[in-house]
Amino acid sequence: MSPSPQRGALFALIGTILIWAYSWVVMKQVLAYAGPFHFAALRYLLGAGVLFTALLLLRQSLRPPPLLPTLAIGLCQTAAFQGLEQWALMDGGAGHVALLAYTMPFWAVFLAWLVLGDRPTARHWVGVALAAIGLVCIIEPWHELGSALSTTLAIAGGAAWAAGTVLSKRMFQRHAPSVLNLTAWQMLLGGMALGVLALVTPERDIEWSGAFIAGLAYSVLLASSLAWWLWSIVLQRLPTTVASVSSLGVPIVSVVLAWLILHERPSLMEWVGIVLVLLGLLAISGVGARRAGR
Repeated sequence: MSPSPQRGALFALIGTILIWAYSWVVMKQVLAYAGPFHFAALRYLLGAGVLFTALLLLRQSLRPPPLLPTLAIGLCQTAAFQGLEQWALMDGGAGHVALLAYTMPFWAVFLAWLVLGDRPTARHWVGVALAAIGLVCIIEPWHELGSALSTTLAIAGGAAWAAGTVLSKRMFQRHAPSVLNLTAWQMLLGGMALGVLALVTPERDIEWSGAFIAGLAYSVLLASSLAWWLWSIVLQRLPTTVASVSSLGVPIVSVVLAWLILHERPSLMEWVGIVLVLLGLLAISGVGARRAGR
């Protein structure tokens, strides 16, 4: 028996969380070998190449989805989000920047309400409130967040990702493109924008070491190609609010990995915040299960 669309979306969400959580550690580590914009551009242009190869192998159409909406998604979801977050990692710790980037669900809740008419229920608001309080607890030790610029960049990147999330949902509702096709095209357009930014921004030369190549390979094949495709499946099959807030599992796992690998030890207040975020996720997930069953 083939799994239901909702069950498939759940597995896609779990896979996305695990891949993206470790990618924040990788993104921090590769800055020892390359500038933020050069790395981000390489990551997404190569990632787009992988996805277009997959389209050819699967004999799917290479025809782009509606161009202007796809460009808007690529500029928000790939160029602005990844460019800003990679820049923020120059001064901020991987766990903290990941947590600030994942203010995305709170922006997405309001944008989905305004753009898609996806009105939050009372239980949605309870879940969002718990998660919001949790994030405030997590980011309370400001002296460990790096510069004010890093903090601002990370939050702005989260807002850009929220816009891309809502625009993707609207694209699926209006035009029903192939998940793989839309992911490839928005990544190509966003990667091209990052490439232009890298060309006009003075940065250090890339050091093509084994560590950098390994980090780039992980980012291209898993974090950029596979995970963005899985995320598009999640957006296609789950309500925007449920998908967005559930993705908060990524920064929680990132904090743990940054602690273990980069020695960014969380404080007691951060752990309290993580517990509150988990409670918010449970509240949101309960609503998602009920709505999916209607």
